Amino acid sequence: MKKLTRTALALAVLAGFVAGLPAQAHGIWFAQRAKQTALIYGIGADDLDMVKRLPLITAASGYDANWQPVETTLRAAGPIVLADSKGQTTALAAIMDNGNWTKTPDGKWHNAGRDKVPDAVKAEHTFKYAVHLTGRTEKPMPALAGHKLQLVPMEAIPAEMGKTLKLKVLYQGKPQEGVSVQRDFLNDPDQTPQKTDANGMVTVTIRNQGLNVIAATYIATPAEPKLVDHEEHLATLSFALPHAEE
Repeated sequence: MKKLTRTALALAVLAGFVAGLPAQAHGIWFAQRAKQTALIYGIGADDLDMVKRLPLITAASGYDANWQPVETTLRAAGPIVLADSKGQTTALAAIMDNGNWTKTPDGKWHNAGRDKVPDAVKAEHTFKYAVHLTGRTEKPMPALAGHKLQLVPMEAIPAEMGKTLKLKVLYQGKPQEGVSVQRDFLNDPDQTPQKTDANGMVTVTIRNQGLNVIAATYIATPAEPKLVDHEEHLATLSFALPHAEE
């Protein structure tokens, strides 16, 4: 049996570790709340406390139809976090650094690295990204600053559920093969994900005549291997399809 190189061994260990990871993780996305746009943290029907996580948001931005910046801020409003923009937006975006998380043999998760939880069976640094399309633009979506993982539509968003949508997944601005993509992060969070091809492309079928949240998850080698085993990047692309006139 041939000896593995150090790099090959590291990749083999990472692949084995990833295979044992849970299929789901929490993400962030934008959604309408009382005719205002809110930033949500959760998975499926879970709408968890975003207000206490607001300090973990490292960037919030808005863009016009030409993908030029529109000043955008996030603010706590009672139990939710709302987005305020000084101008018309075509898209909203946010980045969250969720920090280091470790899982101990008893199944509990701890917000710390292996330096604080040496008996951890899993350790990861998680990052969340969200892009929400609020309007239509004829210009293609560019790679957005700070979004290490990003879902980019390669064609106009269809107006009806059941239609298909071609997407490209970028990691650090380049097409990434093997990214897991879930077409409906809200209503079918346990679905078997699709995988991007060698060009970072995937085609999904739009599931909802209303809010759609498509999610991409990519496991990367960590910047701090002594503290965590891997980095998990989870990006969402959300948009709402109009319902028929009443």
